[in-house]
Amino acid sequence: MIHSLRFSNFYSFADETQIDFSLGKKPTPSGYDIELADGRLNKVLAVVGANGSGKTQFIKPLAFLSWFICESFLGSDPDASIVYAPHSLLAQENTELELDFLLSGAEYRYQLVMNNHRVVSEALFVRTSSQYSYIFKREQTEDGFVFRQKGFPFPKAQAEKVRANASLLAAAYSYDVAEAQPFIEYFRHIVTNVASSGRHYFQRGAVVHAAERYQNAPELKAKMAEVMREFDLGLDDVSIRKLEASNENGQTDVFYMPYGLHCSLEGEAFELPFFEESSGTQSAFVLLEQVLRVLHYGGVAVIDEIDNDLHPHLVPIMLDWFRFEHTNPHQAQMVFTCHTPEVLNRLQKHQVYLCEKQDLRSQAWRLDEMLGLRADDNLYAKYMAGALGAVPDV
Repeated sequence: MIHSLRFSNFYSFADETQIDFSLGKKPTPSGYDIELADGRLNKVLAVVGANGSGKTQFIKPLAFLSWFICESFLGSDPDASIVYAPHSLLAQENTELELDFLLSGAEYRYQLVMNNHRVVSEALFVRTSSQYSYIFKREQTEDGFVFRQKGFPFPKAQAEKVRANASLLAAAYSYDVAEAQPFIEYFRHIVTNVASSGRHYFQRGAVVHAAERYQNAPELKAKMAEVMREFDLGLDDVSIRKLEASNENGQTDVFYMPYGLHCSLEGEAFELPFFEESSGTQSAFVLLEQVLRVLHYGGVAVIDEIDNDLHPHLVPIMLDWFRFEHTNPHQAQMVFTCHTPEVLNRLQKHQVYLCEKQDLRSQAWRLDEMLGLRADDNLYAKYMAGALGAVPDV
């Protein structure tokens, strides 16, 4: 579970910015709360704002950290730059990210500093009483990196040779350092439709990839078919079939194709491969795989433009899945962006961020940070009237 993420000089956000899932005891309890011994965490955060305000950039640090910590060592070219961008006016300044998170009952802090698309420093801490103690620190010097550790048995000589475009956690995991595995698994449970270039816009290949993941998880496949029926997409059922096709090398590739079953009131029926279904049905199929996976296994869903894949009437249904223990047994979390202000009628002020851009810099604030905004205020009405900001200036 995520407590908070602080970052600066990352894409359109020049100044230090925070995504905070934590809240004190004061806000009225809701179904979207995770109860902790010393406070509560939000299960759901919504990010609302005008086009071009920075909503995608606001949630992108979580997607970036998931990729960097899990994939940067084996999944990128040794000479490649780290794929991110500082603010265009601060290209020579450091980019900093700091994530506080819970794992197996312990509180951790991960810090990353980058400059010129290279690691400047990387560190992992664990909370001991009121303080954090480092597990490892990796810092750049004129001669390379200096590595220190406490209980993280990655050989010093090996650790100091980890290249500057890769995470030390990713490298340690590839070298079978057992202590790295829980953190890799944690960050693999951050599921997102956001890439370095922004939102992963729908492509037909995503349907095939999602179908394969459904096929390998029968419980998710059954839930998906149930939801696709309930969402009134004109489907009575969804099946997935294993198919074969020849590739350009003359070899046989195996892939999975979903089929939608359509039935009339008179009992007539036919099937369509999903590539013949509407783009909205296909994109909902892909989005559901990501969200249902997080709900079933635990983790964090980082979803951009959730209302681009779902009708606004369906978004509240998905939010309710995160509320209840029977649909969210592992207390999964979700942060999402949308253009549908009606979501303000479903959430409380500590569960909503607004985003806007002023003087070429994005900024974001949680509604409970606004002075004078009461818990019983009509957030939707105030937003539509422009009283909360973050609306197009037209």
